[in-house]
Amino acid sequence: MPTRTASATWQGGLKDGKGSFKGKTGLQGQYNFSSRFENGTGSNPEELLAAAEAACFSMALSLGLEKAGFTPQSIETEAACTIDKVGEGFKITRMNLTTRATVPNIDNAKFQSIAAATKEGCPVSGALKNNVQIELKATLN
Repeated sequence: MPTRTASATWQGGLKDGKGSFKGKTGLQGQYNFSSRFENGTGSNPEELLAAAEAACFSMALSLGLEKAGFTPQSIETEAACTIDKVGEGFKITRMNLTTRATVPNIDNAKFQSIAAATKEGCPVSGALKNNVQIELKATLN
């Protein structure tokens, strides 16, 4: 299996510095104290983690549905990653997933069961497991 790479650079002190990140495929952005811990302009590691979780969950849910005999027409997942002050530092504490899917011929109970199993089995969720609280709200369109 492939190993994916990205890099980041930080210049300056914590509050007045600035950083940039870049993935091998062209994903890139700027970040700073304000964009991470306040509501300033730019990206941040939590946004990247939320994007990774949303993408991974949507793809894994598609797999779970197919294994159960259902072909999804669409799956849209939004992930919200929260960082909180904990003690003297900061910690990513929560990832809230909201997914909406259009899946013909599936009842809600079966869909909820597959979505819950996906939350436990998605590789990014697995990396966060036992460290970050992951909540899921799954809705059939």
